[in-house]
Amino acid sequence: MIWLVGALLLLWIALGPWVLVAAAAALFVPRARWWVQDRIHVSRRALSYAAAGAVLLTGLVVVVPDGWLPIPPAPGLLATPSYVGRPAMATPLTAAELSQHPHLARSGAGSTHSDAAASGASSWSGPLGLQPEVETAWFGLQECATLAVDSRDRLVALCSDRSGPSLHVVDPETMRKAAGKDLPEWVEGDETARDVCSTESFYLDERDRAVLATTDRQVLAVRTSDGEGEPELSTDESWDLKPYVAYGDCLVALLPDWSGRIWWVSHAGLVGTITPDSGQVRVHDLGAEVVTSLATDESGGVYVVSDEALHRLVAGPDGTPQVTWRSAYDRGDEQKPGQPSRGSGSTPVLLDGGVVAITDNAEPRMNVVFLDRRTGAEICREPVFDDDASATGSSLVSVGTGVVVENNHGYASPMSTVLGFASSPGLARVDLREGECSTRWTSDRVAPSSVAKASWATGLVYVYTKRPSWTGVSSWYVTAIDATTGRTMWSVRTGTGMLMNNDHAAITLAPDGALWIATLAGLVRVRDRP
Repeated sequence: MIWLVGALLLLWIALGPWVLVAAAAALFVPRARWWVQDRIHVSRRALSYAAAGAVLLTGLVVVVPDGWLPIPPAPGLLATPSYVGRPAMATPLTAAELSQHPHLARSGAGSTHSDAAASGASSWSGPLGLQPEVETAWFGLQECATLAVDSRDRLVALCSDRSGPSLHVVDPETMRKAAGKDLPEWVEGDETARDVCSTESFYLDERDRAVLATTDRQVLAVRTSDGEGEPELSTDESWDLKPYVAYGDCLVALLPDWSGRIWWVSHAGLVGTITPDSGQVRVHDLGAEVVTSLATDESGGVYVVSDEALHRLVAGPDGTPQVTWRSAYDRGDEQKPGQPSRGSGSTPVLLDGGVVAITDNAEPRMNVVFLDRRTGAEICREPVFDDDASATGSSLVSVGTGVVVENNHGYASPMSTVLGFASSPGLARVDLREGECSTRWTSDRVAPSSVAKASWATGLVYVYTKRPSWTGVSSWYVTAIDATTGRTMWSVRTGTGMLMNNDHAAITLAPDGALWIATLAGLVRVRDRP
């Protein structure tokens, strides 16, 4: 009997959940059921040994430190391909240099959206698909959704689990945690905070300090290394916002302006500034909810999209945020599955030529909207994806003359993609030329909640995709798409099952050419074979 259980287990791992369905169906055949019943009493001792072994293995997993084991795979390893396509040739994009913010880490490394412009782009090379190696690190049920890269090329990760968020320094070679710091726990019963707050409220400043918001409405500046450059997490400065942000509200995003003033936004729509030297706090109420991050430019402008309009703000003489313009967009009739709110699901992206881009929530198709940064006037808009199947909760990706947008319609939670199911397909590139919008290309790849990144050095857009499957196997891939043509160059499987779902964690490109993405259970690294 034990050999039969072992054979079923191997088939289940190789082919997926239909093996168990077939085995259960076989028990309805009398001869097969009698044969199993005749052998159950013989195998009880062997089954007890197997159960004891499982308990011992579980205990071993619990005591092993985070990052020492790979993320466990789900069934179906042979049901989907591990690699499709062919290696790409690097074709650099023709675009202006990414501006270096004086109070952020290197462009491409300072925040989940790469830089102050929220470009989602990097001047570094990503993998080209040359026999790509996929390695994973299991962190239990902890997702490190926001990653940055310090001056020593170490990962700084803002993570969260059921108890609350934590900050970690991760060694880029071993993928293990080198330092950690627990942050205040989630407010009991406040599910909104878990869904929309403390996920993007983190950036790495020019001194390698992690500037982050906590669940108890504070802003911390945390050193990530000691005096000798070794990993260490200790609070350098802190600012208490409880007198300004009410209980039940929380911080959604943080970013500095070019003068070094820290800007913050709350879910309820409060926009505030912190003057680091004096600790002075000033606040303005937008009167509408905010669920996305910020963008800032050299002119002192700060761009915030609420669930009603895009706003440009500047700091007044005493630091108080002042709205210079407000541009309403089509927010549709209701919140779509895949939208984080009844409004735009994208962070404002600053483009060449004094342009800012967002998405709206229009029906039957959402639009990519381009606006003039000086006046807030709409330049043009372009509908994307299919009728009644378009929504995004991910930021746009700058590719110089336009943006790449992904379709998240139908992705409501990780349960939306179990057993081979997937969200609505689609990515598109929308360009702005001479005041006119046009769709340059579309792709039918499925990116449930990817938060893609572009490498201007390789000319590739990297997307975290899922392959729909009638076999019930949930396979996840890093997919490289040519930013110029929209052609899918290659896809490499990162793993199978719910634990490999990124659930809105952003792709991060590192200076060494590696690609990182967090999943519900840890970190994934993809890099070309040396």
